[in-house]
Amino acid sequence: MIRPSTEIRSATPDEMPQAISALVAAFLTDPFARFGWPSPHAYLRAAPVVAREFAGASFDHGTAYVSADFRGAALWLPPGVHPDGEALEAAVRDTADPQHLDDVLGTFEKMAQFHPEEPHWYLPMIGVEPTAQGRGLGAELMRHAVARCDGEGVLAYLESSNPRNISLYLRFGFEVIGEIRIGAAPLITPMVREPRRPRL
Repeated sequence: MIRPSTEIRSATPDEMPQAISALVAAFLTDPFARFGWPSPHAYLRAAPVVAREFAGASFDHGTAYVSADFRGAALWLPPGVHPDGEALEAAVRDTADPQHLDDVLGTFEKMAQFHPEEPHWYLPMIGVEPTAQGRGLGAELMRHAVARCDGEGVLAYLESSNPRNISLYLRFGFEVIGEIRIGAAPLITPMVREPRRPRL
């Protein structure tokens, strides 16, 4: 099997489909994603649309980071940039399982309430497609972005929708700041990272 590239760069807006495709593959077994879209057909149809509304602004700001071969992606929103809440809600309402819709929307609403009040980098989505997982690509994507957070002296914030990923985030200095559990929806774990000062 070909080893995935660990060279990380910013994706252009024209490369959004390739980056989003990696994330759609990465989230195929994500507990929250599949709670909202349990049918494979519904998930594969909805996930690219929801991802664009949730994190697509990263491509406009040069903060959609991808591996050179598009096997992994991390879509960061810089301070002051937010998901398009109205468009995201519309996409979810149009596509999510009706039985789970209220819990999904309630979860997104609660996620927004956990954001730090001070300026911060926000990571809506990070993922590596399944055949490239376990080879350090997720860590490289994270390392690339937190170096910028440290250089700017700015907080970073994310929500983990999969408990398996929390250890990676802890390794990079994120700390758990609460829990989000709405109705029958799976647990979401909000996390914050203080910037690290460079060693002298």
